[in-house]
Amino acid sequence: MRRLPILVATALLAAASSAQAWNDRGHMMVAAVAWNSLEPPVRARATQLIKLNPHYRTFLITGTHKPERDKVAFVRAATWPDFIKDLAKKPDEAGPGDYIDNGNDPTGLSEANQNIGYEDLHLHKYWHFKDMPFSKDTTATKDPKEPNAETRIRLHRDTIASKDKNAVDDDLKSYDLVWLLHLVGDVHQPLHGTQRFSAEHDKGDAGGNLVHVCEDPCEHTKTNLHSFWDGAAGANASVFSAIRAAERLDDADPDDVDVTEPQKWIDESFELAKTFAYAKPIDQGSEPFQLTRQYKRKAREIAEQRIALAGARLAKLLNDFLKD
Repeated sequence: MRRLPILVATALLAAASSAQAWNDRGHMMVAAVAWNSLEPPVRARATQLIKLNPHYRTFLITGTHKPERDKVAFVRAATWPDFIKDLAKKPDEAGPGDYIDNGNDPTGLSEANQNIGYEDLHLHKYWHFKDMPFSKDTTATKDPKEPNAETRIRLHRDTIASKDKNAVDDDLKSYDLVWLLHLVGDVHQPLHGTQRFSAEHDKGDAGGNLVHVCEDPCEHTKTNLHSFWDGAAGANASVFSAIRAAERLDDADPDDVDVTEPQKWIDESFELAKTFAYAKPIDQGSEPFQLTRQYKRKAREIAEQRIALAGARLAKLLNDFLKD
C-alpha cells in the first residue's frame, strides 16, 4: 500500500447502531489490510483458530491456490458475525438477536455479557456498535447501553491473549478472534460510534438507520444514512475484489496506528459522524435527503481511510495479543 497519513476528526473534516457496519466488502478489506501486516507466527495461529469455526468450509473458495487459502479464509471470517444473522430462522444454528436487556449485570454473567464460544447461539447484534449520543436541538439524549462494541473488543482481546488453558480453550479463542476481526472494523465506521437525538427522533435515530436518504434519481435509490455509509467503500462482495481494493489503499500513519484504546477509535468515529455524516445535505429540506456528488465522494474517501486504519490497528492488536 502507499503511505499517506490518516486524517481523523476535525483535521480530516476541515478538508471537507443497529445494522452491520461496513458491508461484506468493507469488512473483508479491513481483514485483508490486517493480514498483510501480521507476523508469520500470528498468521499461523490465526489460521489454526479460524479452522475451528463451525462455518469454516464456507470461508473457502473453490479453486483458490493453496498459498492464498489461509488468507482468503481469514478475510472471509471477518464477515461471520454478520453471516450468522442470516441463519436466524434456523434455531439449531442461531438464536434470537434482540437486546438481552440485562447487560448491566455487575457480575458479568448475564447472557448479554457471556463469552462461552460457539455454543452461544445469540446473535448479539448490540455488540456491533457503541452509540455515543448527541443532539443539535437540545433533545434529551441517552447513554449507550452495555455490553457494546467497546466492552466486547476489550474482552475478546484479553481472551485471545490468555495463557490459562484451563479457563480459555481454543474453541473460545476462535470465537473471540472472529468477533475481533469484525468489531475492530465496526467501530471505525462513523455511524457505529453515534446516534443522533432530535425532535424527529427523540428516542434516537439508531445510528442513522432512521434517516432516509436517496441518490439521483430519488425515486429509484432510496435507502438510509447508515446503509449508505456501510457501502461507502463499494459494493462488490467478491473476496478477491476486496483483497485487491485493500492493496490499493493508502497506508495508515504509524502514529494513528499506535492509538490502541478502543474508546478512542469510537471517539474518532463519533466526531466524523457529527461533523460530516450528519452535515449538508442531511437536514436540508424534508426526507429523503438527496446526497450530492461531493458528499458521496468525501464519504468514500473517509471510508477508505477508516478501513485502512482499522486494518492496521487490527494487525497491531493481533500481533500484540495473539501469540502462542
